[in-house]
Amino acid sequence: MDILSSRIILRPTDYARTLAFYRDGLGLAIAREYPGGTVLFAGQSLLEVAAHGGSGHAGSFDGAIWLQVRDLDAAATELADNGIELERAPVLEPWGLREMWVRDPDGVAIVLVQIPAEHPIRRDPRWSAE
Repeated sequence: MDILSSRIILRPTDYARTLAFYRDGLGLAIAREYPGGTVLFAGQSLLEVAAHGGSGHAGSFDGAIWLQVRDLDAAATELADNGIELERAPVLEPWGLREMWVRDPDGVAIVLVQIPAEHPIRRDPRWSAE
């Protein structure tokens, strides 16, 4: 199987409110719009907010949307300025990433992450100082 692209599709209880949260609150840019939906850029992925195909009720989504940002403190300030309440303020996790959490209008968890310069994810395993 060849996977050519992927996206996360949300079917919110209130399309306009959820679209405003991701577009205006989080500041995700629009990739494309179609009748009944909007696709937003989310780093190397796409996030689609669809006004069709759902039950009209908030469902259970036990996962999370993981969004890497360049500066977590600046992101926290921007979210506050946009009226988005932090569920958890920025903190350095035991696994070495700085994270903060917010939730969308239907309660979907969003983890905003900053990868410190010294974290193994940022190191090039092909290069050695020796």
